[in-house]
Amino acid sequence: MGWHRLMSWRSPAITHGKLGGSMKQVALIGLGMVAATHVQAIQASGAVTLRGVLSRDADRARAFLEQQDVAARVYGDLAALAGDPALDFVIVATPPDARLEIVQALVATGKPILLEKPIERTAEAAAQIVGLCRDMPLGIVFQHRKRPAAMQLMDLVDRGALGALAAIEIAVPWWRPQSYYDVPGRGTYARDGGGVLLTQAIHTMELALRLTGPVARVQAMARTTALHTMEAEDFVVAGLEFASGAVGSLTASTASFPGGAERIALHGAQGSAILDAASLSLHWQDGRSEIVGQAADTGGGADPMAFTADWHRGIIEDFAACLETGRDPCVTGVEALHVHRLIDAIQVASREKRFVEVGDG
Repeated sequence: MGWHRLMSWRSPAITHGKLGGSMKQVALIGLGMVAATHVQAIQASGAVTLRGVLSRDADRARAFLEQQDVAARVYGDLAALAGDPALDFVIVATPPDARLEIVQALVATGKPILLEKPIERTAEAAAQIVGLCRDMPLGIVFQHRKRPAAMQLMDLVDRGALGALAAIEIAVPWWRPQSYYDVPGRGTYARDGGGVLLTQAIHTMELALRLTGPVARVQAMARTTALHTMEAEDFVVAGLEFASGAVGSLTASTASFPGGAERIALHGAQGSAILDAASLSLHWQDGRSEIVGQAADTGGGADPMAFTADWHRGIIEDFAACLETGRDPCVTGVEALHVHRLIDAIQVASREKRFVEVGDG
């Protein structure tokens, strides 16, 4: 049962009438690499405003706000943030290993949560987080869903314009220098839960599953190349068998210098669609072709933050709107579990050198 069907649930904001078209007050927990993007998205929005931030280091938090030129409070601890009655929702952008305690505290005070990907380090741990939030709003930040070309492709697929899908190609040819993995904890199983799949390719994989439906079985190889010194994988190749009967391939890498745009290609009975980052090419069986959108930075090269904050703004504004209407957010926690289970299955298939069924939870 979704949270929007539980009429006894009310957020503090709804109880006090704060959501009736007014600016939503949001807090940000975690001031790592993506935090500035969230702040930029909030500043550009007419729907939300940043009330405060929380970091393990209060001095760092104050310096962060000064750098971003934002007037907001620095919460002293998690209890102070969770107990703030003026907050409408909280964005959690910490590393995955720090999520459980935060989510438990926010759930206890009824604070809706917008959670950065991945939910947690394993599908099992992710399911625990989603279960904790079963009676309240939980959204997951998969901002690729808000790219205009991706939204157009979702509409085409939903209308059946491509016909039955037969073959799918998913490619994430990204690059990260060794300095990226020299940051303590990055690319480790203890903090991040894995490498290129869970940290980078998860965005493209989640969008692909939205377009194709679930994967039933996988076979795969996940390895660490000689280009990086790190614990987890930086190169993956997988064969996919979809529940629909379609077949597909996945390649994902942070060892593909200098880095290129991620790509999803859908080949159907009526035509093919190629989503190349923010550009969509359509090729119909009757001979027509068209291109929608244009090239854009995606963070696939040496600078992982080389992308616009507009897509994050779309996710944040969508979540704010769902609190008013009671509808589901763009990507729910339950929906995000599909990509987590696929990633786990790929890792098992690589370790055990066999076909693996993708768990349905």
